[in-house]
Amino acid sequence: MIARTKKKLTYQDYIGFPDDGNRHEIIDGDHFMNPAPSVYHQAVSRRIQFQLYTQIELKQLGIVADAPIDVQLTPHDIVQPDLVIVLAGRSIITPTKIKGVPDHLIEILSPSSDYNDRVLKFNLYEREKVPEYWIVDPFEHEVQQCLLGPSGYQRSTHESRVRCSYLGGEIEVDLSAVW
Repeated sequence: MIARTKKKLTYQDYIGFPDDGNRHEIIDGDHFMNPAPSVYHQAVSRRIQFQLYTQIELKQLGIVADAPIDVQLTPHDIVQPDLVIVLAGRSIITPTKIKGVPDHLIEILSPSSDYNDRVLKFNLYEREKVPEYWIVDPFEHEVQQCLLGPSGYQRSTHESRVRCSYLGGEIEVDLSAVW
């Protein structure tokens, strides 16, 4: 659901949104609100996070954070991705949010977020040069991996395993353990 405003909203507007159990985001200055994710959505997120956590965070290679976490990409773009990976040595994590472009963002589709995740966030993440973006489809049991190249995102679809492009390609998610 979109609530159109006359002025482009910023992080200051964002922090004034109600804590009402909905997911509030600002994309290109417009306010978007979605209901809390389903139990299945959360289970899929947790299973992916667990695999990434054991391969990244436990080895002190970075952090794997889950929603709700604020990611401020620009003054007018504040999102709450399902999963966020920031590799070690980056200084974009503040006490209240991630301010800057993470190394990897993951969105898990739900009926209420499908358009935002596939179109609005895809365009936003590509424009802001997020190196890797996954669109996880829990209904079709596949992951669309979007890797940033010179002319934008290059997409590939995975149904059994998906390997991250960073850290030498050593990080992999076994999708049979996700669904």
